[in-house]
Amino acid sequence: MANSGPTSGKKPLNSVTLLFKLPYYTQWGQSLLIAGSEPALGSWNVKQGVSLSPVHQDSELIWCGSMSVVSGFTCEYKYYVVDDSKNVLRWEAGEKRKLVLPEGVKEGDVIEIRDWWQDASEALFFRSAFKNVIFNATEGVKESQLVSLNKSLDPEDIVVQFVISCPRLVSGSTVVVTGSNPQLGRWQTQDGLKLSYVGDSLWEASCALRKSEFPVKYKYCQISQAGNSSLELGPNREVNVDLSSPKQSRYIVLSDGALRDAPWRGAGVAVPIFSIRSNEDLGVGEFLDLKLLVDWAVNSGFHLVQLLPINDTSVHGMWWDSYPYSSLSVFALHPLYLRVQALSDAIPADVKEEIQQAKKQLDKKDVDYEAALSTKLSIARKIFNLEKDKVLNSSSFKQFLSENEEWLKPYAAFCFLRDFFETSDHSQWGRFSQFSKEKLDKLISEGTLHHDVIRFHYYVQYHLYIQLSEAATYARKKKVILKGDLPIGVDRNSVDTWVYPTLFRMNTATGAPPDYFDKNGQNWGFPTYNWEEMSKDNYGWWRGRLTQMAKYFTAYRIDHILGFFRIWELPDHAATGLVGKFRPSIPLSQEELLSEGLWDFNRMSQPYIRQEILEEKFGSFWTVIAANFLNEYQKQCYEFKDDCNTEKKIIAKIQTSAEKSLLLEKEDSVRRGLFDLLQNIVLIRDPEDSTKFYPRFNLEDTSSFRDLDEHSKNVLRRLYYDYYFARQENLWRQNALKTLPVLLNSSDMLACGEDLGLIPACVHPVMQELGLIGLRIQRMPSEPNLEFGIPSQYSYMTVCAPSCHDCSTLRAWWEEDEGRRSRFYKTVVGSDEEPPSRCTPEVVHFIVQQHFDAPSMWAIFPLQDLLALKDKYTTRPAPEETINDPTNPKHYWRFRVHVTLESLLDDKDIQATIKDLVTSSGRSFPGKKVEGADESGEKLSKMQLNGKA
Repeated sequence: MANSGPTSGKKPLNSVTLLFKLPYYTQWGQSLLIAGSEPALGSWNVKQGVSLSPVHQDSELIWCGSMSVVSGFTCEYKYYVVDDSKNVLRWEAGEKRKLVLPEGVKEGDVIEIRDWWQDASEALFFRSAFKNVIFNATEGVKESQLVSLNKSLDPEDIVVQFVISCPRLVSGSTVVVTGSNPQLGRWQTQDGLKLSYVGDSLWEASCALRKSEFPVKYKYCQISQAGNSSLELGPNREVNVDLSSPKQSRYIVLSDGALRDAPWRGAGVAVPIFSIRSNEDLGVGEFLDLKLLVDWAVNSGFHLVQLLPINDTSVHGMWWDSYPYSSLSVFALHPLYLRVQALSDAIPADVKEEIQQAKKQLDKKDVDYEAALSTKLSIARKIFNLEKDKVLNSSSFKQFLSENEEWLKPYAAFCFLRDFFETSDHSQWGRFSQFSKEKLDKLISEGTLHHDVIRFHYYVQYHLYIQLSEAATYARKKKVILKGDLPIGVDRNSVDTWVYPTLFRMNTATGAPPDYFDKNGQNWGFPTYNWEEMSKDNYGWWRGRLTQMAKYFTAYRIDHILGFFRIWELPDHAATGLVGKFRPSIPLSQEELLSEGLWDFNRMSQPYIRQEILEEKFGSFWTVIAANFLNEYQKQCYEFKDDCNTEKKIIAKIQTSAEKSLLLEKEDSVRRGLFDLLQNIVLIRDPEDSTKFYPRFNLEDTSSFRDLDEHSKNVLRRLYYDYYFARQENLWRQNALKTLPVLLNSSDMLACGEDLGLIPACVHPVMQELGLIGLRIQRMPSEPNLEFGIPSQYSYMTVCAPSCHDCSTLRAWWEEDEGRRSRFYKTVVGSDEEPPSRCTPEVVHFIVQQHFDAPSMWAIFPLQDLLALKDKYTTRPAPEETINDPTNPKHYWRFRVHVTLESLLDDKDIQATIKDLVTSSGRSFPGKKVEGADESGEKLSKMQLNGKA
């Protein structure tokens, strides 16, 4: 009976009234309600929650609601913003609120609960990155009983319960509330009301105040182990009561949100695992090298190490697989990062010698992907053959297999079939093309000739798990966040598309429209997602991915977060990324176009090829092009032949044409010219519904558009703008709010979103609403009409960086464009002098300092940019330090830092230089509070004591 719902009719004995109050501004048509764990609050059914009503109180809009419950009532609850039909528009962030009625409530009492909306940015500090890594101030702190009032209440007394959240509390500190009346110490912090820790970073205390003492002004204060007090920032808080109310609240619960402290700002380093170099690696960085990288990060003042994806990408069996965003499995780790020396304590002498020889042979300037992987797997097989029974019969391996078998067994079977059939294209696997549990069980069963092959893949994944777990545990102990990367796609020939084919649209490819990285757009080749199918089990595949990542990481980057709003979808026969459409999106209907006076759909949606265009593009060579690739369907008007009417067919035909030798001499220009012809359209016809159309990106750049009449041009301009910048916004917002919250709630990792490119207007409000941290790259400003971003104007909920893995490093960027370099030097550095031709350490220092000083929550720097602070690390040609070239779909991801982590750890000078930048900018140093925070807190406390604040 303790948690019975609202009473109706005759009230039960011991009934009390709960009065909820929450200040919150809404838009027209929106209202607030409470839903919670008990029937009184709808049992988490929002439509059956308790509706609140708005009341204007001075300049605030206060949402109020009441309910009657029995005196022992407890529950969990949250606030929701809903529309007129009680459809959820947004909900507050953070953990569920817990309500336990104050001690001593009696029949008829009114308990007033004054809450603050839990903002998503505040809730971030309850994520594992902060809670379990950086701030563990309450680790070992036992929850304590709330101090009893130890007095009988006078009719003139009102009990006030102070509740404050302190997720960023300095280790060993306690919390008090101090204020304007004697019970709160009259602003003497040492005499303030001491709060008790009650769990989940919450501190509480109650005191009885006379009605005549209201209004009461107060603030919360941290007191360190050494006795130093640090008063919270901002204006005084105030609690008042309405003495004219006929039904006076006897108890007031002040749920005051988070203790107001200076915004926490951290710093980190970004580098792919394959790029780091150590004395122990075999030609490529390894998971266990992360321990050295963590040590270097700590010595340099960093709280975070950011990596690229680490999943297995062994699709083709060649260097193409170096592309880390094309996963063979979203669950399996990449064998490339295995340290073979750590596989056993009893490696035979001949294998040890082989390892030493391999170390010498693979110690190259760049990663030799194929050689490094094949060497590691060869050595691992020899060790496996020696100790397989011992390892595979161990309790730790059996536990690993049990906890991971859902993905591990299909992965091992896939790897066996890939090697047996010599292709990852599972459509070529005969009866194994279609996955089934029965086929899998037979394939991996004991007694088969290939059973040891299957078990070898288990063995490798087990050791990868052990080694990465060891590195992850080490990072946590050192208060360093490991930040992983969640790729937006999977390879179409992957374990995931084999096991879960209905989750993917295999006749499509993903990419990005033209942007800073590539004016022709990007085609990543991944199949797009079937979100409707994924939603049937509440996105279980995504939830599984995040759960797996959280075993190792406490933060992650969501690759191409725009894909959760809408994805740039291309037909699978496309080779480039230009002629695509957004999915989902609202197309232009045939009826809509007809009503606008557009009727010649074939003219606008088929390649517009005229003889003068051919002559202009190919010169005298146009006749060869026309003879091989085109049909003249009427005088001087051409269309593509059936065997070359797609980009992939064009590529194939150039290789097999009778004029092959002639064409191959000009292969690049011929291919690009034919692609231009194929893309010379203004409307894309939907392949699944011929009555729907999409405006081609940058349609005004085409001769097809230029040759239209003025009326058609004006209509298409307006429809183009509407399609790309207006009509989709609500659809995309709703799409993101279906999927992104599932990701965020699947783990307690801190989430950041890579939000570069063509950004719809709905993206940043949704990211802010969900507490997602965005990315700011200075050379790619999100603000219109700016060539260079202004770090000092970045918002707090961002990661700022001078460069990233998808663009050139600072040094290379500086040397790429003399005009841009001069403009940067004048407008950003503020100098009218001629800029140096190379990016000197002084220039690097200026740019890096800008980013350290930015308001962004995180400043994360590629390791190459940090090492450029010292001349000794800039001897390598700058372009060689670039990790990826987004314009090249077959780019070889192989960059290696040219110095070992051991030598970087020995270089105290570079570590001291970076550490000075971290501390002087006020960014947090591992194990310490933000530099100067204690002093500012002391000053503020003294101002309070003098009555000046």
